[in-house]
Amino acid sequence: MSACEDLAEAPRDIAALPPTDGCADCLAAGRRDWVHLRVCLDCGHIGCCDNSPQRHATAHFHNSSHPVIRSYEPGEEWRWCYVHEAMD
Repeated sequence: MSACEDLAEAPRDIAALPPTDGCADCLAAGRRDWVHLRVCLDCGHIGCCDNSPQRHATAHFHNSSHPVIRSYEPGEEWRWCYVHEAMD
């Protein structure tokens, strides 16, 4: 597997994220039908995964060009780079 420079440069986590009730965009739209949550490692945006109906984490990438997310699920620490389709 080739090294992804975006993953190499991204932090492992975002420090001091406030507790959340769920996907920020779903909550703003009055929805609660997300499956799993992801956090943007550039700005801390919490969005829902691609198995969720609205796919807000991926939409955030397309709108912001922030390339790396991390799972926001308890016990999961993997990260994903949208640009290089790479995981660590």
